[in-house]
Amino acid sequence: MNDAGAAAAQVTVIRPPKGWIPINLRELWAYRELLYFLTWRDIKIRYKQTVLGFAWAVLQPLFMMVVFSLFFGTLAKLPSEGIPYPLFSFAALLPWTLFASGMTRSSNSLVADANLIQKVYFPRLIMPLASVLAPLVDFLIAFVVLIAMMFYFGYTPGVTMLWLLPFILLELVFALGVGLWLSAINVQYRDVGYTIPFLVQLGLFVSPVVYPATMLPERFQAVYGLNPMAGVIEGFRWALLGTEPPGYLIAASTGIAVLILVTGIFYFRRRERAFADVV
Repeated sequence: MNDAGAAAAQVTVIRPPKGWIPINLRELWAYRELLYFLTWRDIKIRYKQTVLGFAWAVLQPLFMMVVFSLFFGTLAKLPSEGIPYPLFSFAALLPWTLFASGMTRSSNSLVADANLIQKVYFPRLIMPLASVLAPLVDFLIAFVVLIAMMFYFGYTPGVTMLWLLPFILLELVFALGVGLWLSAINVQYRDVGYTIPFLVQLGLFVSPVVYPATMLPERFQAVYGLNPMAGVIEGFRWALLGTEPPGYLIAASTGIAVLILVTGIFYFRRRERAFADVV
């Protein structure tokens, strides 16, 4: 084979996806090193040139816990199912902060890396996925503080703590699903960037962070589960502090989270062909 023939044999033709196609897992696996690089880059950028560094992973939920304990626990006297309110709220703030951070970062991931999208081909799904995974470092650091608080208030982690892994996976699924929808829309309509902070603040009070889900009548529990973070947060409290099991709440939350992820993947892939032209 001559040089011209060898060069022609090595040509790779990249065509935009057609129709509503599913995720290409083989292609994602081939670019796993890029996923690692983008995740690690997001972690380093977050704390680059900061004085306190990784301490910010603890300070944000810690200060919110102090404020919530003062206003909702002491002044409003909201119920906390017999658990000291600081511990009750901090156990909910950790999963909520993980979700809010992952969802916010993934929603802005395509716009923030517009130059990369326009220059190099790779599965675009990697960008919101990396943005969802990066906040796990913050979560793990703050989780050490939560364990210390549990011992301080006389709570010992039990075997139910193993359920934290499925609950973390569930909220990552939900964060990625929402992030896929919003990131794809954000490429076309930059209004999304202005609505995300409002959605985060609204979701904080719609989810059972400052109050228990048991405040709602039992007949509304399944409906309340339409917010997947309701099941995740109540699951966290049950796994760590021995509160009421989430029951129907977690079942509804799981179904909705999976539905949002699947539809988000299909919508993202549908819009993917135009990202480089529009962003």
